[in-house]
Parts: sequence; structure tokens; C-alpha cells
Amino acid sequence: MTKITTPDPRDPEIFTDAAAAVARLEELYNEATAFLCESFAEAMESGAPKVRYRAYYPEIRIRTASYAHVDSRLSFGHVSEPGVHATTVTRPDLFRSYLTQQIALLIKNHNQPVTIGPSTTPMPVHFAVAGNPDLVVPHQGAAGFTLRDVFDVPDLTTTNDDIVNGVHEPQDGVGPLALFTAQRIDYSLARLAHYTATDPDHFQNHVLFTNYQFYVSEFENYARAQLADPDSGYTSFVSTGNVEITDPDAPLQQPLKLPQMPTYHLKRADGSGITLVNIGVGPSNAKTATDHIAVLRPHAWLMVGHCAGLRNTQALGDFVLAHAYLREDKVLDDDLPVWVPIPPLAEVQVALERAVAEVTELEGYELKRIMRTGTVASVDNRNWELRDQSGPVQRLSQSRAIALDMESATIAANGYRFRVPYGTLLCVSDKPLHGELKLPGMASEFYTTQVSRHLAIGIRAMEHLRGMPLERLHSRKLRSFDETAFL
Repeated sequence: MTKITTPDPRDPEIFTDAAAAVARLEELYNEATAFLCESFAEAMESGAPKVRYRAYYPEIRIRTASYAHVDSRLSFGHVSEPGVHATTVTRPDLFRSYLTQQIALLIKNHNQPVTIGPSTTPMPVHFAVAGNPDLVVPHQGAAGFTLRDVFDVPDLTTTNDDIVNGVHEPQDGVGPLALFTAQRIDYSLARLAHYTATDPDHFQNHVLFTNYQFYVSEFENYARAQLADPDSGYTSFVSTGNVEITDPDAPLQQPLKLPQMPTYHLKRADGSGITLVNIGVGPSNAKTATDHIAVLRPHAWLMVGHCAGLRNTQALGDFVLAHAYLREDKVLDDDLPVWVPIPPLAEVQVALERAVAEVTELEGYELKRIMRTGTVASVDNRNWELRDQSGPVQRLSQSRAIALDMESATIAANGYRFRVPYGTLLCVSDKPLHGELKLPGMASEFYTTQVSRHLAIGIRAMEHLRGMPLERLHSRKLRSFDETAFL
């Protein structure tokens, strides 16, 4: 039997102070990653080791003996029933504020300490060396020895969405404390860097999704204006490739090849800035982006893209505020059945409508001239209008749909699934059922006049949401019967 070499053993410690608990998590995590990095570097230099190297993720654990009597309005910060609950942790430096907040609520609401120590979940070497630019895990067969014989590699039994999807089976009677395990988070952090060409550290708590690159230049213009204003609260702007500027006049060199989902960050010191992700066209991209951004636990995400208007009374440039979704995108059917309703969130709906009123300077009944609230249909066929119209049009009419796109329902459904507040404000760019197709000349005029205003509305809505207490923004609508304590 191969000998297993691990870092020096650490006994679990009890904490009643959240900041001290997080500091201990960082200490354990750093010891584990340093051990794996050093062992990996030595193995790559010296050849096949005669031992197996293993380190473990740190863990948060709490034991409660009674039901917590907490404010019934709270949707997080407490476990649903007595017993033992735990979660593995990765990158405590990245999640320091989040972990401190969640642990503090847990200690306060249950009047019980938390225990911090090593878990029994091995840390894959791929994730341990991810933060070290001098170390790269080679592909299978290139190391001169079989990697999985010496180090732990990613394991799909702990890299899944079972907790999120409500199908998790507790091991040894220990319930989950958070929605994602450490391996699931590490997996998404790696994918985020790949798809967006920006580090996860840059992501802000408020995320705008769009389906057109036209919004990017407007976002950069807005960012530069905010950096020029010393009272704006924004500190820097990060472009694709991790190019960061603090000077509003500094140049931004774009990479020769854009990533699949170009992403840009207007940052604030506390992480409450705005991230813009151009997910491109299609529900698959929308699912991929939200699958991975969700592990960062953003406070809200909004879709601000273009759509086809389905009503004759709509005009190009009108706004659509979604309050329901017809899900024909298909990409989430296995994770979230189509019979699950995706409810509108009052706090987000109010913020979006208020933002439209402020930017357009229209109020009340007059606002209905340019904005309609209703069902948005999302499909997986970009050329849906070329099919026999009797079937699709009948379904659209029966659902009372007023607009159609390819991403909004996916983003809303994944927001619901991941307990991330969501919303959709679209802009009508064509009306295929009424002969107004998105042709080059029409499109150019539309983009010139509407993109700036539409983006300004999305940003204003995020600013309203930023000023809202978390306990109000994170709705109980998004929490299931047996919910985790952590957001």
C-alpha cells in the first residue's frame, strides 16, 4: 500500500468570533496549498515519487441542539433544524467578507460556536497550484508518471449541484451549510478565468448580462466618467485580460483574441461595483456564465439585452420588463423542470421600473408609452420565425408573451435555482411578426440611439439595489423547505 504523506495534522478549534474563524480558515487553506505546491514542484523535478501526497480542504462545522428562534423575515443566517451542519471552504481570501458575515450570523442566531478544522475532502492538485503562475499541471501522460497515483484530482462526486438542486444525500447525518462545496467552487473559479479572461477576484456583487458587444463601449465610457469623479465611489476599471486602470484617460489595450464571454468590471473597494458580461447569443452561454458566477454569491444579476417585440403596439426601442418567463430554452430542464414557476422579485422589479422612470423622465401612466410588463419567451432556435408559425405563435399568444429572446429565461431560472436575485429589462430591436426584421441599416440606427440609454437604466437599477439591505434584497421566495444557512 502506498504511503500517504500529508501536512502536519491540525486539531479542530472552536470559535465564537467570525473574523478569527475566517483567519483560521485562511491559515489551514494556505498550509494545504503550500504543501501541495511544494510536493508537486518536487515531483515534477525529481520524477515519480514513492509516496502519495494529500492535503484537505478546511471546513466550517456547527452543531445545534434546538430550533433557532430568529426573525421570520430572514431568508438566511440559520439552519432549518437541529443537528450537525458543515461545508468545505476554498479561497477564504477571496470570500473573506462573505464568510465573516455568514459565520457571524450563524453564531448570533444559534448562540453556538463554530468549529474550524481540516475536512475529509482531499484538495485536487489542479486547484491547489492554480494561484501559482510558476506551476502548471500537465496533461495526462506528460508528467512522466501517472498523476492520479500521486496526487488527488477533481472528483465529480463532490463537484456537482446536488445541494442546489435539492437532491443531496447527507453523509453520516451531516447536513450542508452552504450551497456549494469547495471543489464545486474551485471548478467554477477556474472556468470563469477561462471563459471571461478576467480573474474571479475582479468580479463585483452586481452583474449585468448582455447579448451584444455594443454595450461594452458604452460601459467603458461610463466607467471612465465615474473614475473622473472623485465622489463616485468607484476605484478602478478592469478590462478583458485583467488590464486595470484607475486613471480615466489611461489607454486600454484589448487582446488580439477576445474570450468566449468578454467581461468588464467597474470596481468599488467593498466589491459592490458592477460587472458587465457579454454572454453573446444563446441559452447555452447564459447557463454557462451563471453556473460559474453563482459561486461568487453576487447580490443580484440582471439581463439587459435585445429582444423581438411580439405586439403590434410596441415600437423599436421600447422596453420590456419581464414578470414571467416562457421557458423553451431547454438547457435547464434536467436541473429545474419547466413546471417550476420563476416568480418576479418585487425588490428587483421596483428598482428596474424606477430606473426606467429616472432615465427617461417619464412617470406613471406616461411610462407605459415606452415600457411594457409581461411574459418574456426564451427559445433555443435563433431563426424561430422561419418555422411554421401556427405552433410557436399560438404558444406565445397563450402565454401572453410580449417579447422573445434566447437568454433571459435561462438567466432568471438559474438565478432562482442558485438563490441569486434576478431580473430582466429588454429593449425591442425588431418585430419579426410584423415585418420589422433586424436588417443592417435599421440595426445601426437602433444601436446608436438606444444602447446608451438602456445600459444607463441597468446601471441605475443596480445602484438602487446596492443601497438595499441584504436581508431585504435576498428574498424568501428563493429559499426551499430545507435550506442552507449560508446565502
